[in-house]
Amino acid sequence: MYPRLKPVWNMELWNNTDLTGKSGSFISNCTVDTSYRFTFYQVSYSIIFLLGLATNGLALHRLCSSSCTMNSTAIYMLSLSSADLVFVISLPMRIYYYHQRAAIWPSKTGDWTPGAAFCQITFMLKYISLYGGIFFLVCIAVDRYLAVVHPLAPTLRRLRAAQVVSGGIWCLVLGLSVSLPLLRLAASRQNQPCMLDPTSRRHRAFILAALALVLGSFLLPTLLLLYSYCKVLSVLRHTRQRCRGHRRKQTLRVIYWVLGVYLLCFLPYHINLLGYTLTHMKLLPHCGLAKLTKTVHPVVMSLASFNCCLNPLIYYFSSSLVHREAPRGGISHRY
Repeated sequence: MYPRLKPVWNMELWNNTDLTGKSGSFISNCTVDTSYRFTFYQVSYSIIFLLGLATNGLALHRLCSSSCTMNSTAIYMLSLSSADLVFVISLPMRIYYYHQRAAIWPSKTGDWTPGAAFCQITFMLKYISLYGGIFFLVCIAVDRYLAVVHPLAPTLRRLRAAQVVSGGIWCLVLGLSVSLPLLRLAASRQNQPCMLDPTSRRHRAFILAALALVLGSFLLPTLLLLYSYCKVLSVLRHTRQRCRGHRRKQTLRVIYWVLGVYLLCFLPYHINLLGYTLTHMKLLPHCGLAKLTKTVHPVVMSLASFNCCLNPLIYYFSSSLVHREAPRGGISHRY
């Protein structure tokens, strides 16, 4: 029999301090020291806060104050920067949390547990940035797909259509950002609402439901993004001799940058999340994988958060695409 796990509350995942099990499945002592995470998070979140505040603030200022007419790409960029800025302004709360945890960790005397409201708000703002970033990056990918692959269908790229799509995405993101913390709350201990307890069968069901929702919210948009960009690259490759060089290079820069952000920030986080959850719930009893996913989690979580600093650079790479294409009924430039 596996001994009963004693969960420890964590700002990012359902962490456990010890992973022990029967011989042949887990090694008798499967403990890993992740105390470095307190300092690591304070430093990484401080850097992300400063960079994210500057880059997203400047991007929003440029988008809102530009004298040029905005188009569909600009609407998606505006929503993307807004979602990132929401997360950035919540980072001081997370820095404060890890500062408090670091202060009590060496002596391990006493404890500091935030209230349920603190827990729910910080997680909600995290998911707004994470999945707002994913969904609006996909919107930019689909927008490029329509501009390049279907240039004679301008209705789909009208300003009004982009506003409706952005409004729908915001409703979806807010729904996810509220439902995921509520699933966490349903799987928490009665007297400690921010501490998950995977030993209960009912709680395990809630944790797995949250995992399925998170992975679905990542995989489906990823497939759409990859399809859109594969079609765009195929068209650009076959029209290399006819297309305008500057516009083509600019479109390629946007594509490669978005793909780079996706691969660097979102893919490692979701892969690690899957391995972490399966091993810590003993659905995949592998001590080495459990130790690895727990050790690298602060790194991949910080990478996922760092997307809010990289996203504004898409605006600078695509500034002419944002302001020069006709937003309404007229046919826009192909690239």
